[in-house]
Amino acid sequence: MNLTHVDPQGEARMVDIGSKAIMHREAVASGTIFLNPQTIDSIKAQLIKKGDVLAAARIAAISGGKRTSDLIPLCHNIPIDRIDVKFELKEDRVDIISTASCDARTGIEMEALTAVSIAALTIYDMCKSIDKQMVISNIKLEKKTKNDVQS
Repeated sequence: MNLTHVDPQGEARMVDIGSKAIMHREAVASGTIFLNPQTIDSIKAQLIKKGDVLAAARIAAISGGKRTSDLIPLCHNIPIDRIDVKFELKEDRVDIISTASCDARTGIEMEALTAVSIAALTIYDMCKSIDKQMVISNIKLEKKTKNDVQS
């Protein structure tokens, strides 16, 4: 098996993407944080003492997605065009959906996944004083696409 992030001596390496074509790339990731229904009600009513939970989580998600190459050692630093984060509040959870796009030589799925992860962690941090039962789950890539860059 040929491992892309390991050189012939078994050392970790960053993959050379220099010869790949620049493509328009988009990735959608999702995840869930399960909370007590009372915590969901407090988020909706903006009664969490730390402030607006979803606004903070959205900003943190975008910031985290932009810093993916600082967090994941072998990720390339790519020119991100957009990171969008949406929340769906349900009775016992918040579903998080992130869409990220770029024109680059490599994909943007790690940035979308990082955005979802950071959003969930921010919600956890902001609600931990009132909810000791929270569970972050189901973080996954929903889809990724790439197309020729339109000139």
